[in-house]
Amino acid sequence: MNIAISKQIGSFAVVAIVLAIAFILWSNNIFAGSPPTNLGVNNGKLATCPTTPNCVSSQAPSSDTQHAIAPLAMSGDVPTTMATLKTVIQAMPRTNIVKETTNYLYVEFASKLMRFVDDVEFYLDDDPKMIQVRSASRLGESDLGVNRQRIEEIRSKLAG
Repeated sequence: MNIAISKQIGSFAVVAIVLAIAFILWSNNIFAGSPPTNLGVNNGKLATCPTTPNCVSSQAPSSDTQHAIAPLAMSGDVPTTMATLKTVIQAMPRTNIVKETTNYLYVEFASKLMRFVDDVEFYLDDDPKMIQVRSASRLGESDLGVNRQRIEEIRSKLAG
């Protein structure tokens, strides 16, 4: 057998093995990670963001420009706003509403290709009539701005 052909076959085998491993990891949802245990509202506050840049929160100090994002505006009372918010979220791809109460919504958003999961929380704070929000990636360091972009997209859709 020609050495060049042998090298091509070897290269093909390596690529095939790498693709097979990637497919196994993807199909077993290995990139989803485990749900955090610190979610929810505690004394009117959502969990603080970790130090990594893959999280935004409307309750982060405004001096924390990496994590701070403005809260969302409410569109009427809490039940009306919750219904509108759920409609907006359910129209977005790859969403799963995990928990809902009268003033709290916890949603998982999965990325298209690798199925990375972001945990997004909405706390409808009747006083001062704002939706507090926290959006964080489960895995990794950077999210390339995806969490911030998602919240801004939801803000835009809520504004009509």
